[in-house]
Amino acid sequence: MTRLPMQRTRFQGLISRLGERLAGQVRRSWRRGSLAALALLLGFFFGQNLTSFLLITSPGGRPVVVLGLLLVLETVVRLRSRLVRGEPTLAWVIVDNLRIGATYAIVLEAFKLGT
Repeated sequence: MTRLPMQRTRFQGLISRLGERLAGQVRRSWRRGSLAALALLLGFFFGQNLTSFLLITSPGGRPVVVLGLLLVLETVVRLRSRLVRGEPTLAWVIVDNLRIGATYAIVLEAFKLGT
């Protein structure tokens, strides 16, 4: 009995794209991967320290700090989406990971504060 070829469905396309990305992650250089991971951790560190410092020193309190950080992070997202069309360079990967780490720290801080 012969096997029929796989149909080209959206799910099959998703699986093949995920496989290609995973293979790309394994094949990429250690420098790029380690800098991306370091940027993620540094973004978390700076985000956590920045929110703790700004919550104490800002005259408007928590809403002003959160609004300001939200505007900065959203501006970075908008800039990246307009400037980068294909595969992002190492600098944009680092900026994205810094942003993701800082966003995670801010969300974690909000859960700790109970808001």
